[in-house]
Amino acid sequence: MLRHHTDRSSMGRILFGLTLTFWFTTGFCQSHPAAFLPLDLESENLPQNLVQYHVDIDRIENNGNHLLEIRFKKTEWPNLFFQSPPGGWDWSDSLGIEIEVTNPEKETIEAAIRVDNQGAPDNSNTARMMIPPGETIPFRCEFVTENDTPFWGMRGTPGRGPLPQGKKIDPSAITGFQLFLPRPERSHTLLVDNIRLYGDSSIAREQIPFPFVDRYGQYKHEDWPGKNHSDEQLLRTSEIENEFLEQNPSLSDRDELGAWKNHDGQHATGWFRTEKIDGRWWLISPEGRLFFSTGIDCVGLWQRTFIEGRESWFDWIPEPDSVFKSMFGYVDHVHSMADEIGGKGRTFGFHAANVYRRYGENYRREWGKNTYRRFSSWGINTLGNWSESSILDKSPIPFVASAGISGKHRQVQGAEGYWGKIHDVFDPAFETSVEKGLGWATKRYGKNPLCIGYFVDNELSWGNDEACSIAVWTLRSPEDQPCRRLLITSLKSKYSQLADLNAAWGTDAESWDRLRAPTSLNEACRKDLEVFIQQFCEKYFSTVARQVHRNAPHQLYLGSRFSGYTRIAVGACAQFSDVISFNIYEPRIDPESWDWLREIEKPALIGEYHFGATDRGMFHPGLVEAKDQAERGELYKAYVRSVAEHPSFVGCHWFQYIDEPITGRPHDGENYNIGFVDVTDTPYPELVKSAREVHSQVYQIRVGF
Repeated sequence: MLRHHTDRSSMGRILFGLTLTFWFTTGFCQSHPAAFLPLDLESENLPQNLVQYHVDIDRIENNGNHLLEIRFKKTEWPNLFFQSPPGGWDWSDSLGIEIEVTNPEKETIEAAIRVDNQGAPDNSNTARMMIPPGETIPFRCEFVTENDTPFWGMRGTPGRGPLPQGKKIDPSAITGFQLFLPRPERSHTLLVDNIRLYGDSSIAREQIPFPFVDRYGQYKHEDWPGKNHSDEQLLRTSEIENEFLEQNPSLSDRDELGAWKNHDGQHATGWFRTEKIDGRWWLISPEGRLFFSTGIDCVGLWQRTFIEGRESWFDWIPEPDSVFKSMFGYVDHVHSMADEIGGKGRTFGFHAANVYRRYGENYRREWGKNTYRRFSSWGINTLGNWSESSILDKSPIPFVASAGISGKHRQVQGAEGYWGKIHDVFDPAFETSVEKGLGWATKRYGKNPLCIGYFVDNELSWGNDEACSIAVWTLRSPEDQPCRRLLITSLKSKYSQLADLNAAWGTDAESWDRLRAPTSLNEACRKDLEVFIQQFCEKYFSTVARQVHRNAPHQLYLGSRFSGYTRIAVGACAQFSDVISFNIYEPRIDPESWDWLREIEKPALIGEYHFGATDRGMFHPGLVEAKDQAERGELYKAYVRSVAEHPSFVGCHWFQYIDEPITGRPHDGENYNIGFVDVTDTPYPELVKSAREVHSQVYQIRVGF
């Protein structure tokens, strides 16, 4: 059972401010602009300062309690937004805002709260969380302010836990707030009851003594089961683990590659391939055995954290010319760290240092060998995405390779996206960029039969079907954008005059160069834009597939690892790829939500998922939270089982092998408890136990025994 993270700094504090019967009224107390006045729910009128964006709202009664039922439509950012009065709200006495939210559905829903200053969304704080089915959650967004803790470059901090995203805001000048869903793939319903401010900002946040990171990269000011306290303890832990691995070298029903050795009746080609058997998709191993891929991503010793400008944070930083010199690095152009250190500086890898302490001079080789042993014992049969080449080159177990599209082609300038703008696939240079991006990977692994195939790109921003995002972004781009020129040419061939298009779309463009998509898409406009989106998606996936199959004809094209996706993009991927891939951060795979995959005649693979907790020295649980390590293990079992039960999925890969540094990874400050092992390279026993248990059953689960 998932639970919302309640930061330790506000535990036990008395909530203040009047609890709303539901929302605050349209009137405001002039002398106390922060005050909330209850709204009488017996009235059917909603407050005048409420703006609804692609949501429908009804008042309902539940056990005598009045609350609002909010139906969020399938669009990019459906929300209900509350605008402040002139002059804004003064919330400087509070630590944050809390909304009591209930999820009445049968699947987990991702929701978010955003609190704005003037100039939002740039000047805002945003908190996101996963709301489990059937649960009522006190969903909080804590303000990040100038009077905040001294920590920077960390998604979660000691004493507080996970922080909202965004820059520091002025809580005395709040211009509004909203509850929204981030690009939902379908409509969802939430129930909202109380909204209130919480916490007392006059109470100083916990003062964390510095330094707060010990010589092993662990949090210094807490203790927990398994925490390391000495080099001698590290070595003893290694001895205990070695005894376990000797006694439990592998799962009994696996062959050397991790395939199901009890079933070898399929055609063997010497390479991995896919096949649908009795209504279920499978990977088939080179020897012709059924293979369900259980993997772990990011297997390597490259993980670092900034030490630049943070020297006082750490008990120990070695001399640059010491035996730990290879653990130092330097990172540049980190935009999220621009304010603190100019976006550049020295880094250090505490995990790699601990591996050196365990294994000595040959630490890389010995750590790699032990990792292979671990995976065999745990039932992990695939090295996942972004694993180090040195680990893949020598791997005795199957692996996937990754490639990105790099080159001089253009991006769609009018596009949006968390990781960046989407490729302009109609730029003539795009195909050259694809060939360049794939070239090194296929050259290195194309002759290795243990390489299952290639992920190309990751979590591209495809927008939203309902909003026709790719086409809207295209029309928003400059006139010389290649994809825009193609779209305009296509529209000109259908509409002899611009006036005809204006009449059909309900637009008033003065010229083809000034044509933009209307705010509200009518049926004629939507049909035209969807034709273009289909062409765009097919161009992307056909170009990549052609290059993969040309350079690595025996291996699989594993798709682009959808996070947000559209049905048009998924359909185009299925048309040209061998496997469709998704990164799915949910408590489990809900069969109803993913039932539509049965209609697509291609198998699917999950490239990322994880669960984390904050009970062992970590400050952020990651994207899906467990209350502790025991629950983390239970969630792991439930997730893998749900994937194995679905006929379309052929595997799932955990993100990632090692916990992220508690002081944050350099490029974005993530410091999540998402490893199978901690910073001292010690496995989490609860997770290992759960993995061995469910993996020993996974083939029987898959075939329905």
